[in-house]
Amino acid sequence: QVQLVESGGGLVQAGGSLRLSCTASGLIYDINVMGWYRQAPGKQREWVATITSGGSTNYADSVKGRFTISRDNARNTVYLQMNSVKPEDTAVYYCNADVRAYGTVGRYYWGQGTQVTVSS
Repeated sequence: QVQLVESGGGLVQAGGSLRLSCTASGLIYDINVMGWYRQAPGKQREWVATITSGGSTNYADSVKGRFTISRDNARNTVYLQMNSVKPEDTAVYYCNADVRAYGTVGRYYWGQGTQVTVSS
């Protein structure tokens, strides 16, 4: 009954910017932590950033100073502003959220992923 859908991925040149969005839908009454992960071909999925319901953020060292995570609680949406992108940022980006919804136990849900490709 819960679905997370990412958008905003695409092709961007090194040094450019991109903003990803992820919106949760369903019979939702609370969302705690929301975050972003990414996975490049042949590599493990890695954590990128998280944000609490109160707005506290944490970032992987690889993206600190370049990416900004934010959220709009009224819209059940989390964003990832990607600035000064590098070729090594190329990956499928997935959003993740601890969602509490009617008819299900609270658990982490994943979006389908959105491709980000940074050209050099």
